[in-house]
Amino acid sequence: MKHVVVGGTGRIGSQVVAKLTAAGHEALPAAPSTGVDIITGKGLDQALEGAEVVTNLANSPTFDEASLDFFRTSMDNLLAAGERAGVKHQVVLSIVGVDQVPQLDYYRAKTLQEQLLRQGPTPYSIVRATQFFEFMDSVLAWTSDNGTVRLPTTRLQPMAAADVVEGVVEVATRTPLQGIRNIAGPDVFALDDLGRITLAAEHDDRIVVTDDTAGMFAAVSGDALIAGPDAHLAGTHYREWIRDHAAAGA
Repeated sequence: MKHVVVGGTGRIGSQVVAKLTAAGHEALPAAPSTGVDIITGKGLDQALEGAEVVTNLANSPTFDEASLDFFRTSMDNLLAAGERAGVKHQVVLSIVGVDQVPQLDYYRAKTLQEQLLRQGPTPYSIVRATQFFEFMDSVLAWTSDNGTVRLPTTRLQPMAAADVVEGVVEVATRTPLQGIRNIAGPDVFALDDLGRITLAAEHDDRIVVTDDTAGMFAAVSGDALIAGPDAHLAGTHYREWIRDHAAAGA
């Protein structure tokens, strides 16, 4: 089966391509570096020729209001090119709780992407994942200043990127869901506590100060980013992952 992985050279996409290939599928990455531009449409028809499944892992270069145009244009182009090519399954990676945080431009943009996919001509699947373990250092950097890191108590259920890859591949190689699958890590944390766990494991002397106005996740209320009882839970625990990750980087 031929799979085209849009964004197939990125953190998740490259692993999805490798895993699909190892399973015996023909898996081709589609990205600017392979001659495919999902905004202008350049190279899309050639890339999708003969493809049965398109897995869209492309990400907006910004997280502001411009992300709305990125996801609108790219989704329209992918759906049109997929229909011309006779693609039988369109898969998109999205975010758990994405439609519950309209205060964030990026989340509104991803919600729009999901809506366009559902309204499109091709059977589809939406994989909603929680925040990646690998992004914690970036989250800490957003509000770090003079030896302190300010973080809200927002509840998260993060997961390892490798487990996201597993979830995406499982969905992409099966019958279209015509709906959403939520995937998440096994543990729930308050973000400020998650920051303390991370800094301790990395032997980082910065101190976490609880501040419910700090950073992007301050806009999230309640359990919007918690996967819920229907989620498929991955097996990798953050405390074990960050311990091994920190040791490997030592």
